[in-house]
Amino acid sequence: MHSTAAAVTMLRDDFFFLRIWLAHYGAQLGRENCYIVAHGRDPQVAEIAEGCNIIGIPGAHHKNFDMKRWRLLNNLVMGLHAYYDHVIVGDVDELVVVDPETGQDLLGFLREARTRRVLTPLGLEVIHRLDREPEPVTDRVLGPRRHVRLAPHYSKPCVISAGTKIARGGHFTQYDKLHTPDALYLFHLKFCDFDAYCAAMDRRNAVTQAVGVETPREASIGRHWFAEARGEDRAVFTAFEALEEAEGFDMRPVRKAMQRSWTPRGDTGFWQFDRPEDGRIFTLPERFTGTI
Repeated sequence: MHSTAAAVTMLRDDFFFLRIWLAHYGAQLGRENCYIVAHGRDPQVAEIAEGCNIIGIPGAHHKNFDMKRWRLLNNLVMGLHAYYDHVIVGDVDELVVVDPETGQDLLGFLREARTRRVLTPLGLEVIHRLDREPEPVTDRVLGPRRHVRLAPHYSKPCVISAGTKIARGGHFTQYDKLHTPDALYLFHLKFCDFDAYCAAMDRRNAVTQAVGVETPREASIGRHWFAEARGEDRAVFTAFEALEEAEGFDMRPVRKAMQRSWTPRGDTGFWQFDRPEDGRIFTLPERFTGTI
């Protein structure tokens, strides 16, 4: 058990993504340095996450669940920071990856990274091209899936080695400098597999129905958790086929734009960068195959 880095997540029933999360962080950091907060202490979580640190919390549905979730994660991250140089925090469908071009894995990268910082990997959303990628995601994501789109909403300040407060959703912190290493990416996997997407949306819609909330404000969560805002699942994926295909894979201009727009988020104490929509789709270079 080392003290370089830990990874933290929280989940309810997301076993598909938990297996992927563990295959990545368990291999990169060691399962003994993985911390999983599990609603309801589901025995299937204990089985999948054997060797990890599992924190069980009551599984009852309740309003404002996302606000409470990030209150717990904030305090857990700050507590673990007393023992680890870096703490990676995020949803179970978000993975921090080091560009293989560096010749380093995640642990090696963080061993050399300066501390007392917050690192913001560039967010890329892995998408399932139904017209080109018939294979399901099984033990690996990148390989069966090769296409991504820029996801500035998921360029999250999620590698923490400084005392700071993280906003609900993990999108902002109160750390006032922006560090965006060229080698770091955050892959968001929500759309990486059509069948897994449908199953996950079914579960999220069931949660909001069980809680009895009628608006996102009541749950402190996004509209996508509500069945009426869901839309038709296949149409969501079919729309990917119309995206403009970009040439190359140079993300330096994107990171420079983030730096240029870095500014306080009103008077909240948090900091932010602009998050323009980008309608392009990129093909990942071959070197990323198998990294997750």
